[in-house]
Amino acid sequence: MPYSHTVRGVKHTFADLRTLLAKASPLRSGDQLAGIAAPGAEARAIAQMALAELPLSAFTNEVVVPYETDVVTRLIVDSHDQQAFAPIEGLTVGEFRDWLLSDEATGERLSALAAGLMPEMAAAVSKLMRVQDLIYVARKISVVSRFRTTVGLPGRLSTRLQPNHPTDDPLGIAASILDGLLLGSGDAVVGINPVSDSVDSVTKLLRLIDHVRVRYGIPTQNCVLAHVTTQMESMQQGAPLDLLFQSIAGTEAANASFGISLELLDEAHAMARELKRGGLDGETGGENVFYFETGQGSALSANAHFGVDQQTLEARAYAVARRYQPMLVNTVVGFIGPEYLYDGKQILRAGLEDHFCGKLLGLPMGCDICYTNHAEADQDDMDSLLTMLGTAGINYIMGVPGADDIMLNYQSTSFHDALYLRRLLGLRPAPEFEAWLASDGFHQLQRIGQPAALLPQGGRR
Repeated sequence: MPYSHTVRGVKHTFADLRTLLAKASPLRSGDQLAGIAAPGAEARAIAQMALAELPLSAFTNEVVVPYETDVVTRLIVDSHDQQAFAPIEGLTVGEFRDWLLSDEATGERLSALAAGLMPEMAAAVSKLMRVQDLIYVARKISVVSRFRTTVGLPGRLSTRLQPNHPTDDPLGIAASILDGLLLGSGDAVVGINPVSDSVDSVTKLLRLIDHVRVRYGIPTQNCVLAHVTTQMESMQQGAPLDLLFQSIAGTEAANASFGISLELLDEAHAMARELKRGGLDGETGGENVFYFETGQGSALSANAHFGVDQQTLEARAYAVARRYQPMLVNTVVGFIGPEYLYDGKQILRAGLEDHFCGKLLGLPMGCDICYTNHAEADQDDMDSLLTMLGTAGINYIMGVPGADDIMLNYQSTSFHDALYLRRLLGLRPAPEFEAWLASDGFHQLQRIGQPAALLPQGGRR
């Protein structure tokens, strides 16, 4: 249905909800590439005024991707908790923004609201918010997840230790793991992006991480970020897999381009939970077994966006994530490139939007604060986003040696960046990991001298 707003006697009409959301979205090079962005700042402001007047109930009556042809839309509509939505049902998008910023919107009330929010509602209100609004509201919300460590508690900042290597060399990976652990990183996960997606390679890497974890009593979890089907085969062959990884997107067609479906994720989820690898000292547990990554622009890059703006589609990916109560979710905010987020300003805004929307929808959000070398961005931009996300209460960030991923060839955040943020804001690692840093296991690790000592047989293999 059409929506309109009158400015100085001139009526401006938007054909449908999808169009209104796209025109109201802050400037994105990806939306310009798709031909759906507002033509200028004035047109964008008018669309935002129209969006502010829109009742939240409109999102329960109109979808941006057809229900009949998209399983993500069906998931969003069919899982919507009307009872949780009832307290804000009568508000407009603009009034919802005002309420989120009020003292009435406590962390407890926001957590209770999560199941009543459709992703498009979260995306819509974020389009009306300033940077400080996105930070302030996200700061109120704590989303806690647990495996061997507890991530997301107030006053804590965790990290993914990312020891990637361009040839999957065990000694090179061990060197990065040692570097990260000695600098206090790895309490969210030790997660490797493998060069090879083979079952054999994935299994070897999982066994490497697990050997280190067991040998030094480290409270963390492993993950090898291969395709979910490869990880499933590894599990079938007895691999010691902790967290199951997959990239996800906001439409059925975009997920199909990743080679996944909800049915496949359901099957993988059941397999990983059956392993019961969470907990310490032989205890079973670990209900939160999925690790999801997302990123604005993924649906557009797959030609599966259906005219919906990339930030709204990113929020829809969070509906897929929350179906599985994951351990970790993060937006890889600048990874796809300047075609989708052109410069540091767009990357910064997108990272704060994604974090805000994810937490509002009840997800344990982290962020890969990153950029590609051909984007109009640099490490100063990443420092700004890092500091803002720390202030906003982000669950975890990436720890990459020197902030330079030598396998994926992009720039992220380093082990030292995590130390900076913890010291600046008085944040601490996950409690189980913090205790380990004062233990004999950590002191043994300090004394080993060479990365080869981390390998299962003290050598390259």
